Amino acid sequence: MYAGSGNISKYSDMEILGFALITLAVFVGMEGVTWLTHKFIMHGLGWYFHEDHHQPGYPHVFEKNDFFFVIFATPSILLFYFGSRGELNWMFFVGLGILLYGICYFLVHDVLIHRRFKWFDKTNNWYFRGLRKAHKIHHKHLDKEDGECFGMLFVPMKYFREARSVPQKA
Repeated sequence: MYAGSGNISKYSDMEILGFALITLAVFVGMEGVTWLTHKFIMHGLGWYFHEDHHQPGYPHVFEKNDFFFVIFATPSILLFYFGSRGELNWMFFVGLGILLYGICYFLVHDVLIHRRFKWFDKTNNWYFRGLRKAHKIHHKHLDKEDGECFGMLFVPMKYFREARSVPQKA
């Protein structure tokens, strides 16, 4: 698979498996980090940056809330840097897990749910409809108090059950 691609061939199969597991574990763990950050930072001390995201009809291309993208990207960039000095090490793959989660978060949150880009307008998948419904419930609250559904990729099962029970559009 990696023949001729350079440095990765010098790692054993077990090392490559370990790197893949680190990446996967970080990806899954990022949902917990996201939930905690969203609930206690963005809806707490960071509300100044997050508030405009909860207001309907925001007229600008960028929101103050986009500042959090920079905050979340910084550790990933640093981990790529320190994890690729010399030989690849575990820090590179922690950064990779954060990056992959960030890409999924962007595609689900900004593209699929908020439709900042018109890329997946025709999707009718029950998983995505469940995520969208849960996030709409989160945005039902316009202020920082009394929020719910702070996760992004894993939301309460009731939203997936609701999405599956509604007939799909033809």
